[in-house]
Amino acid sequence: MTISRIGKLVVVGVGLIGGSFALALKRSGAAGTVVGVGRSRGNLDAAQRRGIVDRSFALDQTWTAELADADLVLLATPVGQMRSLFAAMAQHLGPRTVVTDAGSTKQDVIAVARECLGSALPRFVPGHPIAGTEHSGSVAAFDALFRDKHVVLTPLAETDPEALARVADCWTRCGAVVRKLDAARHDAIFAAVSHLPHVLAFALVAEVAARPDADECFAFAGSGFRDFTRLASGHSGMWRDVCLANRDALRRDLVSYRDELERVETLLAAADGDGLLRLFERARAIRDGWLERQSGGEEV
Repeated sequence: MTISRIGKLVVVGVGLIGGSFALALKRSGAAGTVVGVGRSRGNLDAAQRRGIVDRSFALDQTWTAELADADLVLLATPVGQMRSLFAAMAQHLGPRTVVTDAGSTKQDVIAVARECLGSALPRFVPGHPIAGTEHSGSVAAFDALFRDKHVVLTPLAETDPEALARVADCWTRCGAVVRKLDAARHDAIFAAVSHLPHVLAFALVAEVAARPDADECFAFAGSGFRDFTRLASGHSGMWRDVCLANRDALRRDLVSYRDELERVETLLAAADGDGLLRLFERARAIRDGWLERQSGGEEV
């Protein structure tokens, strides 16, 4: 189903995700005017120079006046900012304005939307693009970021079908594969495969940095350390908010991961080479199969 062109798009948070969304829609011809909103004037000016946005407003300006005639609003900020944004927007949204977000957690975002949006709630479509790099800001945005990547939508029971179709169509025009999930299931899945890996990357860097021989360790660290810790170069404020928002699921996964580490420690203490080999070979086979399914285009 192809929806009519987005005449006016408002992007709050013109960073990697918000900027790439705007670029992809512009270059596909799906969006007309793009208005950027954010905290950093320097970042907004850079976005305007790159043609990501046509005009921009800082959050301390009267940006909400841009909402009344907007076709679509994307909130691409850390999830900790969602409450204040919903509260600021609620009384200014046009009767047909659709709102979506790009937050990495969904139950918390939905809860504050229910509190703040009032009669506009049916036109809110919660979303999460499964794409990114370790870079941030509008300078990192590029139009192909979402190509062949999954975008998960977690619509509410009361979500307007036309609003859902509009948001899904926009992501499809960005080149993404759109999937739908229950919000609780979304948060459980991404605690395991996204939030936990980020925490582990941050924790490993912190652990090595705390060693008395840290300088020497970092001097000799190679590609394995670089690849494992790539995620620690992500937006620290965003990941703080994500971890706190999804802390219950994340703590459960940390317990499971700790149990797995203890199994490895037990095998090492017993010098159980066969046990280690079985564990490593099983993990390698599972990961290789996952990579093969991904490269073959299978939706997982």
